[in-house]
Amino acid sequence: MKFQIMHESKGRVRLRAMQHSMSIEQADLLEAWLLALPDVDQVSIHERICGVTINFHGTCDDLYRKLASFSYETAAPAVQSGTGSSREMNRHYKEKLITQVVSHALRVAFLPDPLRFAIAAYQVLPRVWKAAKTLLRGKLTVDVLDGISLGVSLLTGDFSTAGSVVFLLGIGETLDEWTHKKSVADLAKSMSLQIDQVWKTTEDGTSTLVPIDEIQPNDLVVVHTGHVIPLDGILEQGEVMLNQASLTGESVPTAKRPGAAVYAGSVVEEGSCIVRVTGGAGENRYDRIVRMIEESERLNSGAENRAYDLADRLVPWCLGGSLLTWALTGNTTRAISVLMVDFSCALKLSMPLSVLSAMREAGNHKITVKGGKFLEKLSEADTVIFDKTGTLTHACPTVACVVPFNGNEEAEMLRTAACLEEHFPHSVANAVVRAAKERGLDHEEMHSEVEYVVAHGIATRIGSERVIIGSRHFIFDDEHVRISPEDQARFEALEQRYSWLYLAIGGTLSAAIGILDPLRPEAAEAISRLHEAGFSRIVMLTGDSRSTASAIAAQLGLDDYRAEVLPEDKAFYIEEEQRQGHTVLMVGDGINDAPALSRADIGIAIGSGASIAREVSDIVIAAEDLRELVLTRKLSEKLMKRIDRNYRFVMGFNGMLILLGAFGILAPSASALLHNTSTLLLSLDCMTNLNPEN
Repeated sequence: MKFQIMHESKGRVRLRAMQHSMSIEQADLLEAWLLALPDVDQVSIHERICGVTINFHGTCDDLYRKLASFSYETAAPAVQSGTGSSREMNRHYKEKLITQVVSHALRVAFLPDPLRFAIAAYQVLPRVWKAAKTLLRGKLTVDVLDGISLGVSLLTGDFSTAGSVVFLLGIGETLDEWTHKKSVADLAKSMSLQIDQVWKTTEDGTSTLVPIDEIQPNDLVVVHTGHVIPLDGILEQGEVMLNQASLTGESVPTAKRPGAAVYAGSVVEEGSCIVRVTGGAGENRYDRIVRMIEESERLNSGAENRAYDLADRLVPWCLGGSLLTWALTGNTTRAISVLMVDFSCALKLSMPLSVLSAMREAGNHKITVKGGKFLEKLSEADTVIFDKTGTLTHACPTVACVVPFNGNEEAEMLRTAACLEEHFPHSVANAVVRAAKERGLDHEEMHSEVEYVVAHGIATRIGSERVIIGSRHFIFDDEHVRISPEDQARFEALEQRYSWLYLAIGGTLSAAIGILDPLRPEAAEAISRLHEAGFSRIVMLTGDSRSTASAIAAQLGLDDYRAEVLPEDKAFYIEEEQRQGHTVLMVGDGINDAPALSRADIGIAIGSGASIAREVSDIVIAAEDLRELVLTRKLSEKLMKRIDRNYRFVMGFNGMLILLGAFGILAPSASALLHNTSTLLLSLDCMTNLNPEN
């Protein structure tokens, strides 16, 4: 396909696709294809003019070569479906806004008064009817104020004011609906599955790792503990506990047995299973997420709920003020001027827009926030608790050495360990698998069903012998593994600078694998900046030995640490901090962090971590940089400052309009115009970026 270069600068290029027109589907496909390129950071497609803007970090020549090979036909099979694209929705609302503005301007400029009165009456009557129904239900809401003010304006012949108020209300409602749907769509898209490959199995038990797009209905896929069910289906084999929080909002695991329906996005917390697929990749999952978000309270922060409550409580006072003005002055115009102003519009429109805009801005930084209330909580947090492995340490630990025991060979022990660890998406497990691959050790399946004991280790059977791998606590305290007398001295001489993973076969220690887990290069700076951001207490919880944990805590400048802890210990520690009045932020990445992430006031998962950690957390940071935590904190603080500022502005400005209307200084039309214009301007301001980097 051909592209014309319109403008080129370092890291950014603007192109025009050489085609007569571009459909929404083609724009989505081109955007998805470009974003899949490793050197592309951001893409903007303007389908109406066939424009393409690309931000990238490679060379222009390399990018142009790839673009030259693009075609819609070849790209379609390679790119996952653009489920949830908001391009069509954005076009719909842009056209709706333009239609509203143009039609109102034409009516005011060209239509005669009788016709304008008829149109105003047609637009006002539905709102008056809605106000009447609300009153009949015994409620006083902003709909009642709108209906009364519009009805009185129409009855007094002030159809110009009535028409202007209806127009401004319509614009506000369109903006509110557009922003809300866009934010929900963006959030749902970020929560959608990011699964490229699945384990496909056959009736005879042979498993193969295949691209998810190759899976067809009636195929069998294997899902292990801690993994996400990739496709809708029926549970064929195995009994599992599923966490369906991403579909139902309910984090309590649900037991599923053969024959039960299971859905894409559910996380296997316990057990392993085989699922017979009934739906293709992504089918219905996106719609279910959108429905779940819209029907739940997870988008509403405490500030939004307070705004809604205050707005409704102020309605009777606004109505009473209008009646009092009429009673004292006998002037209907002044009473209408007071009635034209209410606090509800600005409060109910600006607060949600502020929160949703902040969530969208977080998404631009590859930070998924699953609800406005979590941003509010984050601004209040004073304690940060970190997991160590894969969170504070480098995302890619390495195997430093393998020490065999009980007469075993080093290569065979590493091969066995890799065979067990390949089932579980943890950084240490990945290190073992990678080490075996680098040494050319083939670790095909040679064991029976794997049992994962959360935060302890993995157990299986090879032949007639039970094989386990895991932490010191799991191997020696829980499983009571013995050490051969001739190996005791070598065991005690293991270097303390490594984190050790122990492998036992048949109840006897067979190998110790030394893991060198370097700290993330930005960890120390991130800890320092978190202190500066207002966190008074930063703690590390780890299953490592006390000596290893102490050295890391000193190196990073942590306030405290706990060593040799289990997942339940992490959760208990968080509960203790909460009982002491602290608002706790937990940061983790592994299956073993899930209980603590769920228990904390705010759980933040590192995007490269386990699926279950991402599902149960409240915020997910995709960028491999802990400094994003500081940015998220600043974003939450700026959001709360914006909300507080909005409160003060709404109360002060609208209060002034009411007084000016009551004293006859403002006419009803001017009062309505100033009130609605200020609401729209405030709402537009709420949609601007908070720029937490500044």
